[in-house]
Formats: sequence, structure tokens, C-alpha cells
Amino acid sequence: MIDQLIIFQKIYNLLLYIYPTVNKFPKSQRFVLSQHIFNSLLEILKLTIIANAKSKKDRIYEQEQISVYLDIFRIYIRLSKDLNFISIKQYEYIMRCVNEIGKLLQGWKRVSGK
Repeated sequence: MIDQLIIFQKIYNLLLYIYPTVNKFPKSQRFVLSQHIFNSLLEILKLTIIANAKSKKDRIYEQEQISVYLDIFRIYIRLSKDLNFISIKQYEYIMRCVNEIGKLLQGWKRVSGK
């Protein structure tokens, strides 16, 4: 079941943290940068569910896509920090979560045979 997949749980928890965080962005950015942040994380979650539903050898494409979206998400968060939309403390917490998700993804890829 997907709820038992550790990477899914970490992504879901980050999503729960991100949602109220990006809702505090300046009004002019709520439908620009904040929407991109939220959508990229939702795409990561969706691809994780799809990859988990496939056999080990067939999930490679989705795992690569997760990696790409994770990199995009990192850039959006860095930009948010540089624009002072999030604090250094929030940035550090989010990056710790993202790095942990990245490590879990690498381990998942190894298990899948890539």
C-alpha cells in the first residue's frame, strides 16, 4: 500500500508543511511562484504513486521524473528564500526534507535496478 512507502510519507508531510507556508507569500506571488512550488510537489507525489504501482523494471521513467521535479522544487524554494518569502529557518527545514527525499529516491532506484 502506498501509505507504507517511506518516500511517500516524507513527500506528503512536506506537502502539509509547504501548503500553509506558500499561502503566506505576498499576494502578488500566490498565483505565480507559490503555485509552481505547490504544483511541483504535487507532481512528485503523483509520480511516486504511479511508480509504486508499477513493477520494479517499469518504474524507472517515473523515478527519473521525480528526480527532475525534485530539482525544480529545490530551485523554487531557493528563489523563495532569496526573495525573502520564506525565512532561513524554513528554507533549512525544507532543504533537509528534500535532501532526505532525494536519498530515499536514490535507494529506491537502486532497488528497482537502475
